[in-house]
Amino acid sequence: MLRALRRVSDRRRHADGEYGWLFHPYTGDELVAIDCETTGVDTRIAEPVAIAAVKVRGDRVLTSESLDLQLQRPETLSGDSIRIHGLRGVDLDDGEQPERALMRLLDFIGNRPLLGWHLDFIRAVLDRQLRPRFGFDLPNSGIDVSHLYFRQLRRSHVEADASGLRFETVAKTLGVPVMGRHTALGDAVTTALMYLRLERGAPVQRREA
Repeated sequence: MLRALRRVSDRRRHADGEYGWLFHPYTGDELVAIDCETTGVDTRIAEPVAIAAVKVRGDRVLTSESLDLQLQRPETLSGDSIRIHGLRGVDLDDGEQPERALMRLLDFIGNRPLLGWHLDFIRAVLDRQLRPRFGFDLPNSGIDVSHLYFRQLRRSHVEADASGLRFETVAKTLGVPVMGRHTALGDAVTTALMYLRLERGAPVQRREA
């Protein structure tokens, strides 16, 4: 509800601005899978170190039409997060300034619907960067692929617990290759492939991690 109210307010304030077109209804046939690697899992303080997006058209993941960005080293980069995504401070020496990276992201995704694994987390991290710089949150509609999988799983396993879903396990269950786990672009591509498998009616079943 809060997101919807904010979107209405943002659309009103930015209707005639540079990014007013982002708030228009999307009438095309593409989706964009999005992912980011961050300095932590607490959305109140986590900062992005890498952002990636890839377009999906019909039953194809358009890896030739993708965006893969590394950002400048944030102050909150720590050893714990480095052990997950492998991006050290030195690896980010040539990273893009956050504002420039966000501009490129907005231009790339446009007003297309988004796909993401735990999309609310991705949105929260990016919105913390967007609002102070641009004055709005991501206005795009979206599909959380983890939620989509869980809804289908519950149809045959009503006792299923969403807390047990792991990215790699779901990909394996759906017969989807994991493309560069814990890289932003790899996870975005894998998420897009999982979505397409689910949309094609792939069998959804429980699998032990």
